[in-house]
Amino acid sequence: MTFATSTRALLVSAIVFVAGATVTRAQPSSLPSVVISRHLAEARQLSIGSTIRVSTDRAGRRTREFTVVGIYEPTPNPSRLGSPDLEVRFHLPDLLDLTRDPATLAGSEAIDGINVALMDPADTQAFARDVNARLPGVDARPASAASGSAGPFIVLRRFHLAIAAVTIGAATVFLLALTIMLVEERRETVGVLRLIGLPARRILLQVLLEGVMVAAAGAAFGLLLALASERLINRFFQWKYDTALVFVRITPDVALTCVAIAIPLGAAATVIASWALLRRNALRLARR
Repeated sequence: MTFATSTRALLVSAIVFVAGATVTRAQPSSLPSVVISRHLAEARQLSIGSTIRVSTDRAGRRTREFTVVGIYEPTPNPSRLGSPDLEVRFHLPDLLDLTRDPATLAGSEAIDGINVALMDPADTQAFARDVNARLPGVDARPASAASGSAGPFIVLRRFHLAIAAVTIGAATVFLLALTIMLVEERRETVGVLRLIGLPARRILLQVLLEGVMVAAAGAAFGLLLALASERLINRFFQWKYDTALVFVRITPDVALTCVAIAIPLGAAATVIASWALLRRNALRLARR
């Protein structure tokens, strides 16, 4: 594991304000360096080599000057969708000098938490238990559980699961009704097949194979349509919200899940609709 309290750079948001900026040509500078987000660079028309004045006070008091040495693309965050990421990353000593209370001695700053990255994420729970047992008063827990924004997304995921279950159930009922109507249209054909000697089991097997083929074709068409619209949907919403967040992603697991649901449901609907028809008398089926 590695401790993620970076001695290289740290993200600051909400407490640091860009009080002003002066665009200069890129050249060696004695000022401390920072990197800024693309959104901040576009909002304040900054570029690499610009000199900015930063303050922790909205009124712009106690400002310090920094040189912009890089511009980065912020990590997409769904909880901040629609809000531009106006972020600045500092070297840790510069950040401490900027945010330290004048009454606090250098080197005596308190920390609220430490992020730890495990080599094997599967050891998360075991590591948390071990730390809690060895260090009384320390609360070690997975980052997903510590994140305050995880709760809404768990609720949203469960809501999507409920909507998907209701949608699949309603679609199955509609598919069954449509299949029954189609089978009724082929009543005379089924009656003729029964009269020439084909057993009901043989006809039912043929209907099953036909249903599997139709369901497979429908599933393939749906996946191709989803893959074709995936890039279009992502580009539109990324342009609308000015973010690199991926809104739609068709993964192999998603594709396999769709196929595993679509084909059995299509085949089952065909067999159920045909079974009720095959139980009738052959003469009644062939009669118009």
